[in-house]
Amino acid sequence: MSPRSAAPEAVQSYSSRLGAHRKTGEAAELRKTLKPLMEKCRRARINESLNQLKTLILPLIGKDSSRYSKLEKADILEMTVQFLKEIPAPCPPVPDPAESYREGYRACLSRLTSLLAKSHLLGRDSCSHLLEHLQRTTNLTVSQSPTQASLNLWQAPCVAHVPLTHMLTPPEGPRGCRESQVEL
Repeated sequence: MSPRSAAPEAVQSYSSRLGAHRKTGEAAELRKTLKPLMEKCRRARINESLNQLKTLILPLIGKDSSRYSKLEKADILEMTVQFLKEIPAPCPPVPDPAESYREGYRACLSRLTSLLAKSHLLGRDSCSHLLEHLQRTTNLTVSQSPTQASLNLWQAPCVAHVPLTHMLTPPEGPRGCRESQVEL
């Protein structure tokens, strides 16, 4: 009879006897006699788990299990800990490229909206036409792949006819000089 099969029978027997002998002092006596048996079963489970761990870990770390038939418990645990430390951490999931593109487009549109509102580079009508146009193209880009959306943006007619140099030139600051020339 193996220690594993003896343990459940002993515990059941212990439980039934405990109920019958509870009034007498025999319950404490029974506990004293079964304690070594329970400890023996616990140690057998630990040793069995360590043997399984040894057979699993030795091939993973490149050791020949026939040369390591006798290993101390501490050595098995140390090898396992070392192996687990060397396992690379899982990489975070890579975002969907199309969704990443859409997210970047929306962020760019939001930033452009706030920049146009602060800079007064365009008139109110031109600014609203430009933003409406970009919003319409946003709806196109959400349903398309990034490369197709980029092609559509380049082919779409521009609503705001403002010279590029006017948009790239920073507005004048408080002392009549360009803001890019002001030292901070």
